[in-house]
Amino acid sequence: MLGNFGLNIGIDLGTTNALVYVKGKGIVLREPSVVAVNKETKRIMAVGTEARQMLGKTPDSIIAVRPLQNGVIANYSITESMLQYFIAKVCGTSRFFKPKIVICVPSGATGVERRAVLDATLHAGAKQAFLIEESMAAAIGAGLPVCEALGHMVVDIGGGTTDIAVISLGGVVVSSSVRVGGDRMEEALIKHVKKEYNVVIGEPTAEEIKMRVGSVYSVGESRRMEIRGRDGVTGLPCTIPVSEEDVREALQETVLNIAKQVKAVLERTPPELAADIIETGLMLTGGGALLRGLNLILQEATHIRVTVADDPLSCVAIGTGRALDEIDILSRSMATIRKSAVK
Repeated sequence: MLGNFGLNIGIDLGTTNALVYVKGKGIVLREPSVVAVNKETKRIMAVGTEARQMLGKTPDSIIAVRPLQNGVIANYSITESMLQYFIAKVCGTSRFFKPKIVICVPSGATGVERRAVLDATLHAGAKQAFLIEESMAAAIGAGLPVCEALGHMVVDIGGGTTDIAVISLGGVVVSSSVRVGGDRMEEALIKHVKKEYNVVIGEPTAEEIKMRVGSVYSVGESRRMEIRGRDGVTGLPCTIPVSEEDVREALQETVLNIAKQVKAVLERTPPELAADIIETGLMLTGGGALLRGLNLILQEATHIRVTVADDPLSCVAIGTGRALDEIDILSRSMATIRKSAVK
């Protein structure tokens, strides 16, 4: 627990993981966005890392759930409980010193969805809560000079959504949010393994495949790994090898969809900003940015230089925290979000 007097924090409340950034300390918490609940009593049994270890392994009386789907709240009460847990872990449980929090939302979130995030954050213990679009937070966290009169493009590929935006003068000029991300990739891998090998695997195994041999572009020597699952015929445990080629085949449709959306945003970008982006390039953030060869796929599709951020997993969290320091400059963007949240 950290001292909480005058604490300002930023929260990247992602579909897959939640990160908390504290001003002057950096990222102090990084845990899965998973909650284990007793179905009969509705009591929270575990949150974060402990709850994630229960996925697919709980008895009938306990369910391990992800309260956020596609970047927005799917279960309000469980999300509020999860936020309370994260805030208390960072700030303590004092009722007198409540933090000021900036929390991110996908650019495609509706007014109702944004209102839900604000309310959940305030009810979870925030003194004040502000919303910022994920793409803007990602750009700030990646170190882009978002307040200059110069166009910058960022593509943030998270667990539930991919947020694409062109940013200039501290605001989002053109944006798109598609509900495609790491979770959709893992679903595609589960289906591919079942179709090609008649073996059933779970989400944790699919995530491990993506992280260890994930590739969407042929670069260097192909990597392979062995995975364990359940044989679809005998129902018995089994071990099979999977390769980068399996991953490329499984993820092809998802990656092409992301590339299509990036091109669509570029087509809607004003000519002067489009000319800037040719010079500044495209910044890739989020967990999906770590997928081997994805930058090359987007580079081929757009003919624009694509750079992967130094710490793509942390960009949104860092950006939400830093946004408090630039709240006056970014007030137009954040005020717009707050206004839309109360409709």
